[in-house]
Amino acid sequence: MTDTSVTWLTQDAYDRLQAELERLSGPYRAEITERIAAARDEGDLKENGGYHAAREEQAKNEARIKELTEKLRTVQVGQPSDDGTVQPGMVVTVSIFGDNETFLLGSREMAGDTDMDVFSPTSPLGAAIVEKKVGDRTSYEAPNGKTIEVEIMDAKPFA
Repeated sequence: MTDTSVTWLTQDAYDRLQAELERLSGPYRAEITERIAAARDEGDLKENGGYHAAREEQAKNEARIKELTEKLRTVQVGQPSDDGTVQPGMVVTVSIFGDNETFLLGSREMAGDTDMDVFSPTSPLGAAIVEKKVGDRTSYEAPNGKTIEVEIMDAKPFA
C-alpha cells in the first residue's frame, strides 16, 4: 500500500499512541472536567484564571484526541515492502548537491525517540521521491522556488 494518506507505524509506536489516546479520552478528560467545575464554583468566571486555564487545556486535549483518532484510523502497522521502491515508512538516503542525507519518510510518531530527521510524504521532497526506485533521479521545487535535483541512493523499511 503506497497511499500517502496512510501512516506507517511500528507496533511500539501504535501501542504508544493508543495508550495516549486512552489516557487523554478517559482519566485526563475527567480530571480537566473536575478542574473546570471546581473553578466554576469559585464564582465570577470573567476574572477566574484557573477556569480559563482549564478551559484552554480542555481545548488542547480535545484537539489532540481528534488528531490521534484520525491518525490511528488511517494507520498501517508493520513495514512497507523492501523492494527498493520509496514508500512512507522507509528510511531513505538521497543525494542532494552531492551530499547524502538520510531520513525517515513518514511521521514523527513512527520515529519515536530516535533523533532521525523525518520528512512527510506530502512535503515537496517526500512527494517527489514516493514511488521512485533506488538509482532514480528526480527533482522538486523548494519553498524558495528553486528546483532541487535528487538521486535516490537507498531505501529500506524503518526498523
